[in-house]
Amino acid sequence: MDVLPADLSDYLLAHSSPADELLRELAEETARSFPDALSMQISHDEGEFLTMLVRITGARRAVEVGVFTGYSSLCIARGLPADGTLLACDVSEEWTAVARRYWERAGVADRIELRIAPAIETLRALPTEEHLDIAFIDADKVSYPDYYEEIVTRLCPGGLVLLDNVLRGGRVLDPDPADEATAAIMRTNDLVVADPRVDVVMLPLRDGVTIARKRS
Repeated sequence: MDVLPADLSDYLLAHSSPADELLRELAEETARSFPDALSMQISHDEGEFLTMLVRITGARRAVEVGVFTGYSSLCIARGLPADGTLLACDVSEEWTAVARRYWERAGVADRIELRIAPAIETLRALPTEEHLDIAFIDADKVSYPDYYEEIVTRLCPGGLVLLDNVLRGGRVLDPDPADEATAAIMRTNDLVVADPRVDVVMLPLRDGVTIARKRS
């Protein structure tokens, strides 16, 4: 989903650092193998944005909720230092089997720990102290409020949590949304902006990305 017209979207991509051959191959294989789930694939400019944020912040400990075929996790891992770690949470062996191959080819597999289990269980099993530097949430929308809460309590001061698809193709403007996922995203958006623990900005990047920075 995209809040921009197609021609303007193409212009943005043309003026962002281009995808390398490996990322292009991953996107193409995903499109061939999982055409019905292709909307779960982030766009390349969003991937570049993730890599840049990880590098700018100097993050070392990252979490991703929702791996799919690994495009976003690959982008996050590339931004980490050599001793950085990414905990990648998903429930699909089929999708993440593709991700594993590309992580290996990219030389970042040693930075990524994949957990195949309900993400909320994985998050709740983490140490409760503040130890995470950055997190990216892009999974089942109904669980966004729970994912956010488990992550933000574990963020270091100055740490970031990013939430994808926060505009739901504009359906967040519907006062009475028909689908549960959109209703959950609307609750999450209200929850995050009212959270005194964070500073927040919502960006019209693709289907909307919220960045929340934990206050010191």
